[in-house]
Amino acid sequence: MLQACLNGSRTKDFHAFTPLTPAELATDAALAVAAGASELHLHPRGADGAETLEPAAVAAAIEAIRARLPDTPIGLSTHAGIAPGGAGRLAAVQAWQVLPDYVSVNLIEEDAPEMIRLCLSRGIGIEAGLWSAADAERFVALPEARQVLRILIEINEQDAAEGLEVAAAIRKVLARASLDLPILQHGFDASKWALYQDAMMRGLDTRIGLEDGKLMPDGSEAEGNAALVKEAFRMARLPPNTVPDTVAAG
Repeated sequence: MLQACLNGSRTKDFHAFTPLTPAELATDAALAVAAGASELHLHPRGADGAETLEPAAVAAAIEAIRARLPDTPIGLSTHAGIAPGGAGRLAAVQAWQVLPDYVSVNLIEEDAPEMIRLCLSRGIGIEAGLWSAADAERFVALPEARQVLRILIEINEQDAAEGLEVAAAIRKVLARASLDLPILQHGFDASKWALYQDAMMRGLDTRIGLEDGKLMPDGSEAEGNAALVKEAFRMARLPPNTVPDTVAAG
């Protein structure tokens, strides 16, 4: 499965075609799905353009996309830095009237267990975000660990070799716990394409999009999310030894 991560915390200053408004998100989502993406991950924005979990903004983004793509799963982030921030995020999620199919919850955050329980109680799937082996250890100890939709191995390290080592350490913890759950592995900026290639080689789900970086494997700037998705599928068809060395510079 290839998920398109449309915007994250990026702005128009990062890339001119970063989708922010509900209309932009719906148009960009349709292009990404037409290019081959099967699921979506996005960060709704308020009137000021800032990330938010405020119910009206969440509803507007989801409804705009579902009007174009009624059968495509939509996921949101619950990152602690998204407004209203901190514990206020739990109240915001509790107030949602239009629900996403799933949310990502970062185990590095103190209130991750509470966010997981709240979303599960509302019928929202969970992507458990693991940034380190320590996150993985915390996750596998949760009573709800086997109830999540999937595990996200989220690599923030910018050195590709270091990032691959961190991903391997996370997978080792998960293997010891014998959790039979789908795994989505992805990198960020300089590690984006290396972690994508590694996920493909291992038969894992993965994601690509402007949230994780705007560069193509050759270092050029992508035209947008659809171009990144198309390139991901092109790379997936190549023998591993033909992938350019510059994938580490994504």
